[in-house]
Amino acid sequence: MSSVSTAALAASPEARATDPARLVTFTLRTDADPGVLPRVLELVAKRGLVPELLTSRRHPDSETLSIEMEVAGMVRHESDHVANCLRAIPLVMQVLATERSLA
Repeated sequence: MSSVSTAALAASPEARATDPARLVTFTLRTDADPGVLPRVLELVAKRGLVPELLTSRRHPDSETLSIEMEVAGMVRHESDHVANCLRAIPLVMQVLATERSLA
């Protein structure tokens, strides 16, 4: 009998469903705080993914930060979940998730 639990296997990046032809763009408006970027990246990194693109721009007149992050390979329910998790970060004011096909 295996000592690896079903929950641990389901959480591993190798076991997650993928859609290699799908690119999701997350566009965020946040407070200009140094803790925002690591929190945003954590939601992608813990799924074993690396963003295709990550840009941020600080807007000094409003003390806000605009972030754009493109991630390939996420299935719809996973990107919806990540978008909801991004919205739950206290410093995040707005999240928009859009998708396009890479095929």
